[in-house]
Amino acid sequence: VQLVESGGGLVQPGGSLRLSCAPSGSLFSIVVMAWYRQAPGTQRELVADITSGGSTNYADSVKGRFTISRDNAKNTVYLQMNSLKPEDTAVYYCYARTIMSLENWGQGTQVTVSS
Repeated sequence: VQLVESGGGLVQPGGSLRLSCAPSGSLFSIVVMAWYRQAPGTQRELVADITSGGSTNYADSVKGRFTISRDNAKNTVYLQMNSLKPEDTAVYYCYARTIMSLENWGQGTQVTVSS
């Protein structure tokens, strides 16, 4: 089962984007869903994650600007990104881990913040 992201694109500094991610097929008992990002020449880093119970965790660099949320019924996770900065430019990847520790990744969606 693959995760499918949408919502990336080009935005000016200070702008907003909303990313969405859902599995292409049935994926049961998802415990954690998350967004990671990877800029050229850097390692993939955690942006934010959310448990099935709604507990969230954010990277310090995005606290107060990004909000992660999920729809458990649809196995969909969202990332609302506000006050975007050029340093937020990266490929953003969706991630999900099931109760059986099965890990799934999306193919990535490009977010570019530039004037």
